[in-house]
Amino acid sequence: MPADLKEKVVRYEDMLKRALLKAKYAPIPNSHMYAVAEDYYTMAKAYYSDGLYFLEQKDPVNALVAFSYGHAWLDAGAKLGIFAVDDETLFTI
Repeated sequence: MPADLKEKVVRYEDMLKRALLKAKYAPIPNSHMYAVAEDYYTMAKAYYSDGLYFLEQKDPVNALVAFSYGHAWLDAGAKLGIFAVDDETLFTI
């Protein structure tokens, strides 16, 4: 059975929204790695906003792509150790 695009968009939007709330910067403030964490988080938030925009434009494919990319920034940051996370359902930890 093919994937249900609408279900996937809703699920990935929710996953990114929850991940944005849970990802906390792990590095020492004012350090280089703290700046990296800020950049990763900013990218994730921008992709979340893009996804919402695409939904408003009735473009679910690009919304799903944006939500997926946004989550990838946070997940990569968690793996790198720049985000302190404790939720194995949202992050590959």
